[in-house]
Amino acid sequence: MAGVLQMGLFLAAGAEGPARFYADDPLMAEPKARDASKAIRRKISDYYDFFAHMFAKPGEQVGEKVNGKVTPPIPARAVNTLGEPMASAWWEPRHYYKKMSVAELVRGAGNENAPSKEGKWTVVKAKSEGVTPGFEILDAKKRRYVLKFDPLEYPEIATAPDALVSKLFYALGYNVPENYIVQFTREDLVLGEDVQILDAKGKPRKMTQRDVTELLMRVPRTKEGLYRGGASLYLPGKPVGPYKYSGMRRDDPNDIVPHEHRRDLRGLGVFCAWVAHDDSRAVNSLDMLHTEGGVTFVKHYLIDFGSTLGSASYGPNSPRSGFEYLFERGAAAKNFFSLGLAVPYWARAEYPAYKSVGRFESKLFRAAEWVPEYPNPAFVNRLADDNFWAAKQVMAFTDEEIRAIVKTGEYSDPGAEKWVADALIERRDKIGRAFLTQVLPLDRFRVEGGKLAFDDLAAKHGLAKSPGYRTEDMGYKVEWSLFDNGSGAATALGATGLTVPEAPGASYMKALVKGDDAKKTVTVYLRRGSGGWNVVGLERGW
Repeated sequence: MAGVLQMGLFLAAGAEGPARFYADDPLMAEPKARDASKAIRRKISDYYDFFAHMFAKPGEQVGEKVNGKVTPPIPARAVNTLGEPMASAWWEPRHYYKKMSVAELVRGAGNENAPSKEGKWTVVKAKSEGVTPGFEILDAKKRRYVLKFDPLEYPEIATAPDALVSKLFYALGYNVPENYIVQFTREDLVLGEDVQILDAKGKPRKMTQRDVTELLMRVPRTKEGLYRGGASLYLPGKPVGPYKYSGMRRDDPNDIVPHEHRRDLRGLGVFCAWVAHDDSRAVNSLDMLHTEGGVTFVKHYLIDFGSTLGSASYGPNSPRSGFEYLFERGAAAKNFFSLGLAVPYWARAEYPAYKSVGRFESKLFRAAEWVPEYPNPAFVNRLADDNFWAAKQVMAFTDEEIRAIVKTGEYSDPGAEKWVADALIERRDKIGRAFLTQVLPLDRFRVEGGKLAFDDLAAKHGLAKSPGYRTEDMGYKVEWSLFDNGSGAATALGATGLTVPEAPGASYMKALVKGDDAKKTVTVYLRRGSGGWNVVGLERGW
């Protein structure tokens, strides 16, 4: 299908006149936020979320029938004229856009605020329900953390992913908490005053020192006898509940794009496939009220990465995870009518013998077919340019960088650490092969030395032999036209090649770049500035 030019949504919505580009295009950041201090805290039921997404189609989804008509593919919104999401309360351009050092990647959202060991940690809240216990603590500096643990039978299976995957998502541009691996003794914990805990009948009562000790009996220890946990620093601001992957928050005046059409949420589906984050749903997000520059706005976070990299937090994930939704009629029918003899391909997957890793592999991973536990409207709506946007960022991580980030999970077994890193590297490459060449894989268009220049991502990542791809050595066909920014009319110049043609008096030009596959094109819009021609817009066709 043909790609559609992604206009600077926020500016265009209030602009007058027919101009396609405006003086401040392309926008690199969304306009200053409006006051959202009236946003109130909300909860989303896990059960409601499951049934609403598994058996209905919330939001506006491709393929949905509305009044007898099937909803066609809808281009992503909340992007600038280059098709890029703008810096916002949702997402920031990071590793792909400005190369981060290994030290910066390892730092992630922060690594200076681990719980202080200069004094005791005070337990101020606890949970005893569920498979593994958890606490909320104040360290000696009165900083608040959520302290989570691994299941007794599977040490490191949740804490390692929670720490390292948060760093991957941070580098990919998302807001995440600061997550730390911590080790401590029973003596490091003291019980705060009037801490409540639920008894066996679900009734609250005052927590005792014995309760703390009994909860820790369900926590695995290191070879040195220390308890290991994952400490997540409390996010700044006031929590107002999770966000949804469809619709908009009615109490947030800045939330004006349906979430299922945001490129940063659509592309998140590719990132979740990379790290096997099948638990990517509303409950694992959190909106926080922040105040900056005198304005209170909603900032959107991804949280809780313990159910990634083959983990279900309480143990290894299901072998079906990532390959099928929790409920699929076709798969269920096939299993029923074959009397269980039709073995799905994913049942043949081989997983490591490390209890700290769970069911995480790369050999049978199919990037284009990966799914979360149940349909996510933003993921379902992904188009080829959404996939390309995400894949180029995944491919920006080198082997060395991936291994350095995996090391922050502090696996005690070097074999487990290597397995995870190797799998992430192979899954990265499969994502590149699956998605980069769904469009003409050229990016970072610019004018250098009077010529149109760009980064050839397929050649850079060794994908030059992909079907329908033309290598840079063979050249590209480039057709130049004058462009009228007011009417949108184009007048062919008859010029071809990468050299920008002479066009005295012209303010705008466009270049149609073609490869071997005639359907895969990039139209590049140039505007004359004081220093020469600058790229102001991109339009991808496929």
